[in-house]
Amino acid sequence: MKGVILCGGLGKRLYPLTRVSNKHLLPIHSKPMIYYPIQTLVDAGIKDILIVTGGNHAGEFLRLLGNGHQFGLKHINYTYQEGEGGIAEALRLAKHFADSDKIVVILGDNIIEKSIKKAVDDFREQPSGAKILIKKVSDPERFGVVELDKRKRITKIVEKPKKPKSSYAVTGIYMYDKRVFDIIKTLKPSRRGELEITDVNNAYLKSDELSFSVLKGWWTDSGTFDSLLRASNLVAKKEQCIKKY
Repeated sequence: MKGVILCGGLGKRLYPLTRVSNKHLLPIHSKPMIYYPIQTLVDAGIKDILIVTGGNHAGEFLRLLGNGHQFGLKHINYTYQEGEGGIAEALRLAKHFADSDKIVVILGDNIIEKSIKKAVDDFREQPSGAKILIKKVSDPERFGVVELDKRKRITKIVEKPKKPKSSYAVTGIYMYDKRVFDIIKTLKPSRRGELEITDVNNAYLKSDELSFSVLKGWWTDSGTFDSLLRASNLVAKKEQCIKKY
């Protein structure tokens, strides 16, 4: 199993901070944002990691992380995304790295409280297909939202619905088999001009190969000023609790 962290984009919602830095290098409490998704993968037992970055500050990742020795890694792989084209477009760049292995994909601005090791281990045992992690949120209209039937099975995933039919958002953590790259080839840009990861997940759902787990603990993205502050406060509180015990 391999890990892919997506750190492309221009982070326009965080201007002027991101005029001089990649969003994923901004601080979350006491560490750069990128440290958290790397640690999430390492804690789940994934040591073969690719970082997909872009923009004018891609070289700063190499200067900051090197080969990842501070995380117990022997090597970190890097690739560069030119421009913006959506999550699925960025993921396409990981095909050569994946080399037909299963992959765990995490958005570089996603910060979580608990380990995802059990979900990753379950996906290792899943014969094929994909797995997503979902979480109940107060503002589902900001995310891809899962619609569930009476038996708690996903019937559909809708990207940023104006009137969400559930409060369960798809977090920025996805697990795929090798077929994901064939699916991405079939995608057409959305109204936003991007290749949507929601379309990838719906393709797996249509073929009845999409499983899910509810993420334990808190979860937040860090793509706005409000969520950046929230992430820092949550991490600070977590670290204070750890120090007490």
